[in-house]
Amino acid sequence: MKTPFGELLASLIRQRGVSGSLVVSEDDGIVVDSNLQVGVNGPVVAALAASLYRKARLSSRTAGLGEVAFLTLEAEQGRVCAVGRNALVLVTVAEPRANIGLIRVEMLRALGELA
Repeated sequence: MKTPFGELLASLIRQRGVSGSLVVSEDDGIVVDSNLQVGVNGPVVAALAASLYRKARLSSRTAGLGEVAFLTLEAEQGRVCAVGRNALVLVTVAEPRANIGLIRVEMLRALGELA
């Protein structure tokens, strides 16, 4: 089944070390579309990423720093990266060894495709 974000998500998951890519509603953390490998808990990642992104966006504005460009959570077992636009958050889940620079470039390029 073809979805509006299918190609965008497929291009992100092709990056080495990426195990999941999602489009998530910023307001409630609900998955709009996803491309996940086995073992990635989409709803949990979506809720976490949406919450972190929303709080970072609001805090950045309050501090007078402007818009959040790219958000990364680094943990022992991997990374969650997020960028947002128009109440949607584009999220990737990556292994610790993944090249975050390449993932960042691809996510920022893909940002223009969020409705």
